[in-house]
Amino acid sequence: MSNTKTFTKDFTLQEPICDEGIEKALEILKSGKLHRYNVDPGEKGETALLEEEFAAYMGKKYCLACASCGSAMYLALKSAGVKPGDKVLCNAYTLAPVPGAIENSGAAIELVDIIDDYTIDLDDLEKKAMAADTRWFMLSHMRGHITNMDRIMEICNRHDLILIEDCAHTMGALWDKKKSGSFGKVACFSTQTYKHMNSGEGGLLVTDDPDLIARAIIYSGSYMLYERHTSRPGMDVFESLKTMIPNYSCRMDNLRAAILRPQLKILDVQCERWNKRYRILEQGLIQIKGITCPKRDSRENYAGSSIQFSLINQDEKTIQKFLARCKDQGVELKWFGNKEPVGFTSAYESWKYFGELPYLANTKRILATMCDMRIPLTFTEDDCKLIIKIIKQVAENLLK
Repeated sequence: MSNTKTFTKDFTLQEPICDEGIEKALEILKSGKLHRYNVDPGEKGETALLEEEFAAYMGKKYCLACASCGSAMYLALKSAGVKPGDKVLCNAYTLAPVPGAIENSGAAIELVDIIDDYTIDLDDLEKKAMAADTRWFMLSHMRGHITNMDRIMEICNRHDLILIEDCAHTMGALWDKKKSGSFGKVACFSTQTYKHMNSGEGGLLVTDDPDLIARAIIYSGSYMLYERHTSRPGMDVFESLKTMIPNYSCRMDNLRAAILRPQLKILDVQCERWNKRYRILEQGLIQIKGITCPKRDSRENYAGSSIQFSLINQDEKTIQKFLARCKDQGVELKWFGNKEPVGFTSAYESWKYFGELPYLANTKRILATMCDMRIPLTFTEDDCKLIIKIIKQVAENLLK
């Protein structure tokens, strides 16, 4: 291959934690008060403050900081009232923690197909929502792609579906000027390293429902210290629940909360930085023969920390060559078409713990040619232009 270009930056390298977060973390470490309930009388700990601030950012009444987004989703399901054996609808294109949370709750999953823009198939959702035994819907805004939320809410209202949003990839994103995560009864966000705020691991649960948040707080492992939560309803709400709900120890600690609070202040600025890089990559990809990148709805204000595209009508052998050649030139792409789960990626057929799974022809077809790429903010806009040149060079030499 002539005039071969090489990209040398790491696709997993995130920006450093800001000085304010580091200074606060050091203060917490020096005090030894890492546990969220280890506070002086009348003192608000870092975790309680983060919950107040994220609830305000989301325009929600309550927030609970959790050990991970997976644990937040589990607590959301349990606190909303999902019982063992209940059926939960979920889009088939998502990551393993989502079905994992559903399985952990004891519920049965029913997967919903997807369409070519990588979002849930709303016709399939409506069809499956009609069943008499269907009450719950976990919507995963997978890789930051937001479906038509107006129609989602119409379907939920028409069929009495209780919506739980997985917003691990849409923190800071909006649909028609309304924040992702503010549509359902409860929503869950991730602060894992590769998400829009970084505490290594962590999750945030938001809701307006006082009973749900009280249950979640007790489930999370508050012992009888829930009065130290400041993003909560009145203490009377806890009285009938306190001896009926087990402790699952899914709390966030003050150290991670201290790291996150400064990041929340600049979240919207960071999202726009991601989107500038996303738009460069998107505009480059759609001009490459053999590659398609779905057009985003004008009502969707996404938070583009990753980008997905499909290799049109390519077989597995060609896709594998494409991935290998891009990697040889420093561009690391993930692929959802592997027969076995690899790294963070997995197809729904690998979730065999759910028992018999449906054959979803569209999901299989779409994932078979889908590539996925992180966009860390350690990449400059010029880096994104170089990545496009490499992908274009590989595509021109390989794709038909």
